[in-house]
Order: sequence, then C-alpha cells, then structure tokens
Amino acid sequence: MEAAAKHDRGKLSIDENECKGCGLCMEACPPKVIEMSDHLNHYGYKTAEYCGSGCTGCGICFMVCPEPGAITVMRLKATARTEAAHA
Repeated sequence: MEAAAKHDRGKLSIDENECKGCGLCMEACPPKVIEMSDHLNHYGYKTAEYCGSGCTGCGICFMVCPEPGAITVMRLKATARTEAAHA
C-alpha cells in the first residue's frame, strides 16, 4: 500500500463497539487506510479498522461517520527530523 510509505501525520482510532460497519469512512478516506475487519462486534457487524499507518489526520472519516464516538482522529506533531526534511 502506497500510504504506508508516507510519514504519519495523524493517528486514527475506531471503537469497534460503536461502529456499525456502514463503510462511509472507508469511502471518504483520502489515503485509503481504513478497511473492513473480518471479525464481528457484539452487535454482529463487521467493523471498520485502521490499517496501522498512513493517516494524514484530515478528520474526513470522523466527519462522515454517523455514529458519535466511533472514530477518533488525532493530529501528530511534526518532529524536528520531519520538519528538516520538508524545509
């Protein structure tokens, strides 16, 4: 996956107990780092899960999610090394 090679600018957390598996976050994610899991949550839904890297921290997945509290997006601070690389 191409997104894994990029530096993570954000971190994504999906609460599988709140997710209903609608897939809106997957469709809306620009770097495509959200996929459906193979296991079911306690409601019997396959839930969305973060691939583990490549999040840009844009928050679009959070905005399109119809379930309050299902998705949390955090922006990561740039390290001195990444700031120097972009200068």
